[in-house]
Amino acid sequence: MKKDLHPTNYRPVVFKDMSNEYAFLTKSCVDTKETIKWEDGNEYPLYKLEISHMSHPFYTGKMKLVDTAGRIDKFKNRYAKK
Repeated sequence: MKKDLHPTNYRPVVFKDMSNEYAFLTKSCVDTKETIKWEDGNEYPLYKLEISHMSHPFYTGKMKLVDTAGRIDKFKNRYAKK
């Protein structure tokens, strides 16, 4: 195998779904700027998600649209019948 191919900065990171405040702790090498205090009292890097398995319509069975950037409204305005 090639040397220095895999990242070496694996560490525990909290991923937080911003649409329903669900959070989970796992190992990752994602770059983060924020931190959060976890249930065990330790502070971990925080990575914010727009959608996770707790808010995705496929997994929840509910047709709840999560539109944080207004993309659906832009589409409707652009292709609205005149």
